[in-house]
Amino acid sequence: MFTKHDIPPQKQLADGVQLKTLAYGDTMLSVEFRMRKGSRLPLHQHHHEQVGYLVAGKMRLTIGEEQYEVEPGDSWCVSGNVVHGAKVLEEAIAVETFSPVREDYLP
Repeated sequence: MFTKHDIPPQKQLADGVQLKTLAYGDTMLSVEFRMRKGSRLPLHQHHHEQVGYLVAGKMRLTIGEEQYEVEPGDSWCVSGNVVHGAKVLEEAIAVETFSPVREDYLP
C-alpha cells in the first residue's frame, strides 16, 4: 500500500487538530496529526499501543503520571490502556503508529 503526501486531512479530532490516515496494514496504522498552537488532545486511553514522532513544532505530552516537552525529532511510546494527552505549544505536525489498527481512523 502507498499513500501520496498530497491527500488532504480526513478528520477533525478536536478544535485545531486534524488527522490524515497514512499507510495501514492488517495489524498497524500510521496517521499524521496537524495541530494548531494552543489546541489540546484531552486525556484519554484506549487499548492500542502507539508510538509517535514529532516532525515540527512543540508539544507537552502527558503519558501516565509523567509530562514531557517534545520538540522536532523526539519520539514516544504509549502502552495500551495508559492515560495520555497533549497540549500544543507551537503549531505542530506529528506522525503516530497504532497497533492494532484503529478502526475509527480508517479512511
